[in-house]
Amino acid sequence: MKRRCFFSEIKQKIVSLWANYKTITIMEHKLSIYNTLSRKKETFIPLHESVVGMYVCGPTVYGDAHLGHARPAITFDLLFRYLQHLGYKVRYVRNITDVGHLEHDADEGEDKIAKKARLEQKEPMEVVQYFLNRYHKSMDALNVLPPSIEPHASGHIIEQIAFTKKILDAGYAYVSEGSVYFDVEKYNKDFHYGKLSGRNIDELLETTRQLDGQSEKRRSMDFALWKKAQPEHIMRWPSPWSDGFPGWHMECSAMGCKYLGEEFDIHGGGMDLMFPHHECEIAQSTAALGKESARYWMHNNMITINGQKMGKSLGNFITLDELFNGTHKLLAQAYSPMTIRFFILQAHYRSTVDFSNEALQASEKGLQRLMEAYERLQKLTASQASTVETAGLRARLEEAMNDDLNSPIAIAHLFEACKAINQVHDGKATINQADLTELKDTFKLFIEDIFGLQAETSQGGTNDAYKKAIDLLLNMRLEAKRNKDWGTSDKIRNELTALGFSIKDTKDGFEWNL
Repeated sequence: MKRRCFFSEIKQKIVSLWANYKTITIMEHKLSIYNTLSRKKETFIPLHESVVGMYVCGPTVYGDAHLGHARPAITFDLLFRYLQHLGYKVRYVRNITDVGHLEHDADEGEDKIAKKARLEQKEPMEVVQYFLNRYHKSMDALNVLPPSIEPHASGHIIEQIAFTKKILDAGYAYVSEGSVYFDVEKYNKDFHYGKLSGRNIDELLETTRQLDGQSEKRRSMDFALWKKAQPEHIMRWPSPWSDGFPGWHMECSAMGCKYLGEEFDIHGGGMDLMFPHHECEIAQSTAALGKESARYWMHNNMITINGQKMGKSLGNFITLDELFNGTHKLLAQAYSPMTIRFFILQAHYRSTVDFSNEALQASEKGLQRLMEAYERLQKLTASQASTVETAGLRARLEEAMNDDLNSPIAIAHLFEACKAINQVHDGKATINQADLTELKDTFKLFIEDIFGLQAETSQGGTNDAYKKAIDLLLNMRLEAKRNKDWGTSDKIRNELTALGFSIKDTKDGFEWNL
């Protein structure tokens, strides 16, 4: 009996020590993130120790994902990965909008998915499933991790009706001709509508009073919580007010509350969603719950073409499939998924990125240099002493990432370390076993686990076969050189060089890249 108690006590001490270790490890890494709500960087402190709740606005699935969709997906995938690296357990919720998102992001007009279904003579959910499958395929190609939960708006109608009732009961909404609208003017008297986006709502309310009486709304700034469906509207559900559908902003308030609680840590999305979508979410949650739900608001900036936001509604977008295959008229070539991922990671998530072939080609070459050095790192052999300085690399990388996910600075540190790798590889420097092990571990951690970059050859059998074919030719060249068949050796090298291959002879054989 005493022995059993002894082991029980030991087990409890081990569990306690491990919990304390995890807490200390997390506290050692002071992550600061830019909070759009306060307009400053803040030290990230989660509501619950070692656990993070994160909600990110996902796509409205009525068309193929484009380059603009890739940026928030990769940005918040980076945050998801880094939070886990810091030791947090993360519940990541990314919604799918499949109802209620009307044209021009307004309260009038046709549902984007219903319109697509009408034009293609399909069921709305058939459209949703088709484009959702394609979205997931693109995300897999970009090595974007799936979220913990991916709720659909159409699967949470009950929750959205209940949330709307709470707002009505609190007196911040009204029913008009079967629809329910949020009363922005009344809410603004008690709280602050516009605190996230910085809009001066008093001025907006004053300039829109002339529209009174011209619609169901009391004010044009009011927004729909529930819309009565017109006879031709396919997607509809029963409610206490009418057969209809939820307003676009309602899904995120209801689903965030359901899966993360009334209060959670991080809400993310594109900067274009800040107003009106996220502003309306804050108002809805505050009106229904008496408090704001999200503590940190994070927004990635836009990808532009010639200075204009890339988007479906503007018709100036390039789909991810077109990028991967090089089939869009603006593209000089095809760009691999890892090139796209690296292109986005090379810029800070809050900076604007303007699309150009030159920028993508520069990213392609940079990624190639980084991955070549990473491959060389795996082949290095240790010496007795180090003549290269690699100490502190991990600390510098974490310092950059802790500074509001500064991935471009972290990538610059990796490129600096690549110089040391290449020097050792070329026999111009040495590295001892301890430094080599730490360098390998650090590169794997940041390149694969945090930045989510993969060797292009791991993406399919075609690339593997292609690599093996080039290796076969260069091995034949080596054999020809050993046999002093200089004609064959030179012919293979010259033909491959003419095709754009760079070939380097090494003491162990050869290296090549395209």
